[in-house]
Amino acid sequence: MTDWGSPMSEPYPFGRAVALEPHPRLAELRRADAPQRVRMPYGGDAWLITRYEQAKLVLSDPRFSRAAAAGADVSRSRPGYEPAGNLLCMDPPEHGRIRTLVAKAFTTRRVELLQPRVQEIVDGLVDRLTSPGDLAATVAWELPVQVICELLGVPLGERELVRRCTETIVAVDGVTRDDIIAARDELAGLLTTLIVERREQPADDLLTALVAARDEGDRLSDRELLMLGIALLTGGHETTANQIGSFVFQLLSRNRWQDLVERPELVPAAVEELLRVTPLAAVADLPRIAKEDLEIGGQLIRAGDALVVQLDSANFDETAFAHAEELDFGRSANRHLGFGFGVHHCLGAPLARLELRVVLATLIRRWPSLCLAVPAAEIEWRTGQLIRGVRALPVTFDQ
Repeated sequence: MTDWGSPMSEPYPFGRAVALEPHPRLAELRRADAPQRVRMPYGGDAWLITRYEQAKLVLSDPRFSRAAAAGADVSRSRPGYEPAGNLLCMDPPEHGRIRTLVAKAFTTRRVELLQPRVQEIVDGLVDRLTSPGDLAATVAWELPVQVICELLGVPLGERELVRRCTETIVAVDGVTRDDIIAARDELAGLLTTLIVERREQPADDLLTALVAARDEGDRLSDRELLMLGIALLTGGHETTANQIGSFVFQLLSRNRWQDLVERPELVPAAVEELLRVTPLAAVADLPRIAKEDLEIGGQLIRAGDALVVQLDSANFDETAFAHAEELDFGRSANRHLGFGFGVHHCLGAPLARLELRVVLATLIRRWPSLCLAVPAAEIEWRTGQLIRGVRALPVTFDQ
């Protein structure tokens, strides 16, 4: 094991996110192999992981703790941080207990049963898309929030509150910690009311299933229910909404739309490849803390050091993906890290995949002539948010 001492930290991120372009510094770091010490924008240093196998190690090895960073003012990439008790910030065995209880309610079968309803929602939204029109506002931002609200049993009239609070919680600038706490409290207030209602009058929704979830007599506590509800509401729509807009932009700007129009059976593979090549987070988030001294890429990591994983960089690692820069719908064994890896692999991945497949399949069938209404360079992108996405996606098509 080599101790390189305390290398100088580099300011991170390496610049503002530009559209869906990976920063060139990430490619340099992948070639260097060893993790880079970086200075996080809201305090603290961390080791930045950019290689595929190293990312899998940090995401899955129990020597790296998420719980140790929960609720702590360490190595932050945004004004707020995930509070202790959030499923995202638990280690085994506590994490396994909660995830098992949730998984009983959030099953693949339950998600599969949603397909007819997801298709119905998509059809209604696509009907409203005009030429020219804004696909982001009409389809991308409406579909995931409607689906997660219906799934949990949150009244659709509250979807604007859910979106507004989520944008505050995942902001990387322009908000204060008090703003983020207030947004969490607002969502908690909404969910508290709904949980009381479900206990008195159970319904056919995920929130009722979570209220009833048991494992050998164990039940989710009120706090655990609230934390899960907030995580599902925020994580259940923000990422997918941005991905829909970004995926359509990728297909249109790279002249790959017609490939799917001519071969719609490629949609599932296209979704997986787009998950790999489309950068999602503007900055690496959710730090882990090393529990003991160990070595990664020849660099000594000390116990207590923080590490953050740049998933989009790992997905461009040539040692894991041949011709990684290419958008290849024929790529076999596409083991991308778009949904993470290990025990914290995204619980909502089946739902996200379903929504992405249905929306792309519907758009290529309904509007095969879809194209950008402005040059790709003129598309405006959202700023100040953890998740990359278009501000608007103006499109046109033959009606």
